[in-house]
Amino acid sequence: FPEGLKRRAWQFADVLKEHGYSVIISGSPCWGACDLDVAALNEADILIHYGHAPVDDTEGVIYEYLTQDIFAGDGGDKRLPTADEFTALLKEAVSLFGAESPEKIGLVTTIQHVHELPRVAELLKGMNIKGVIAEGGSRTPYAGQILGCSYGAARNTGCGNILFIGTGVFHPTGIALSAGVGGVGCGGDRPNGKSATVVALDPFMKRVQLINTDKLLRQRFAKIEKARSAEHFGIIVSKKSGQRREELARRLLSLSDKAYLVSLGEITPDSLLNLGFDAYVNTSCPRLAYDDQARYPVPMLSPQEFEIVCGVRDWEDYAIDEFDNI
Repeated sequence: FPEGLKRRAWQFADVLKEHGYSVIISGSPCWGACDLDVAALNEADILIHYGHAPVDDTEGVIYEYLTQDIFAGDGGDKRLPTADEFTALLKEAVSLFGAESPEKIGLVTTIQHVHELPRVAELLKGMNIKGVIAEGGSRTPYAGQILGCSYGAARNTGCGNILFIGTGVFHPTGIALSAGVGGVGCGGDRPNGKSATVVALDPFMKRVQLINTDKLLRQRFAKIEKARSAEHFGIIVSKKSGQRREELARRLLSLSDKAYLVSLGEITPDSLLNLGFDAYVNTSCPRLAYDDQARYPVPMLSPQEFEIVCGVRDWEDYAIDEFDNI
């Protein structure tokens, strides 16, 4: 179970027990379908992962993702916007793309809302706008689905305007910094100017916002500059099968004689502090470098940022780290 669902694990276990199954609940940390307790298969015939869609084909694992509507029908969830309220939010979101209404908008979301994208496309059709829902990469099996490590569904729309539906700004910020999203001439505030214009619609907070990447870029630039003075770099290779990119790590290793491979299961501030490197390069879950940087004692670079430090990539070619677009 992901951390947010663990408190409900016993309820899922009860359902299986009623059908005659013997159940063991895994209490190990789980941050996604890439972070499964596969060792549990030594004690069980099947591992069921609730909450996410699969990112790879792991033998013996069944994936059960959960769905969440984004607006309520008559008598529906009072926490959600009504159909009229959602339509008003959608019109507000469209207005943020510019003075002229766009002809088409790429639609993306996370796994729990992908079933709602066709409804959003129908609403846009009523505004004379084409909602484009595209297939993603190898880690996102559903059209319109994105992950924090895979933005192919946004890239493959071919749209210069992308609407993300969901909570938080990490995913839409990643889209805005993803290589190839939008194409040349679509504007945006990424260094190379190739980003799409990205708007986030949060149906639960009932708000929309135009995504600006300036703050994140300034933070990342500061980490890159600090890392330039590092005497040695630890290139992290994850022990988790869904996060392991050893080939990438070895390619990065070849860029500097001051770099060393480091194998880790759980990446924590204490583990990095104990190893004592001046800076680290993360080839594990891309979110670790962006979300958790404040927790780490020294700079945690993405592979692309390490390439900038080593002089093989220009800052103008900055892109966020993705599994499907290395």
